[in-house]
Amino acid sequence: MNELMNSPIFTLIFVPLLICMARILDVSIGTLRIIMVSKGMKRLAPVLGFFEVLIWLIAIGQVMQNLTNVANYVAYASGFAIGNYIGIIIEEKLAMGKIVLQVITRLSASDLVDFLRNDGFSVTVVEATGATGPVRLLYTVIKRSQLSPVITHIKEFNPQAFYTIEDIRFASGGTFSPNSNRWSPKPYSLRNRKMK
Repeated sequence: MNELMNSPIFTLIFVPLLICMARILDVSIGTLRIIMVSKGMKRLAPVLGFFEVLIWLIAIGQVMQNLTNVANYVAYASGFAIGNYIGIIIEEKLAMGKIVLQVITRLSASDLVDFLRNDGFSVTVVEATGATGPVRLLYTVIKRSQLSPVITHIKEFNPQAFYTIEDIRFASGGTFSPNSNRWSPKPYSLRNRKMK
């Protein structure tokens, strides 16, 4: 075992790979921790922080023991970059928290509002005036996991609608769809809807 750890192959190949993997892991955890802190998840963020720092110490310890190996520096930097990317992808897949969805449309929004309300979403409608005339503003707070299908239906009802999405840290009251993890629309007929 000692012969393997002292061999050039171990030093030049295995140690940089170990450093890279450790950095990918700790930066991915760190990215999730920062996102959870921003969303006010007080219990999970410190646990992730513990493992993030522990793994980081292992990685930096290996770099400090092998300062003459340039591959370790490249592995350290590569692991950091890849870890950021993977952390963001993981967070997108988890789709944690709630968002405010604002839709601005020149078309009548009644069909879209009916569709969303039919599925238990609370929608606030405001009449307003835009640069080209009257518009309707729709506001709703939804879970991030429900965003993709809701956007699909916005484009189906009002293809020219302008919408914005904002993360929120806390929401009180309101009406949310009873489906906590997956968005499953109730039956709604699109055949007889009128585009006004």
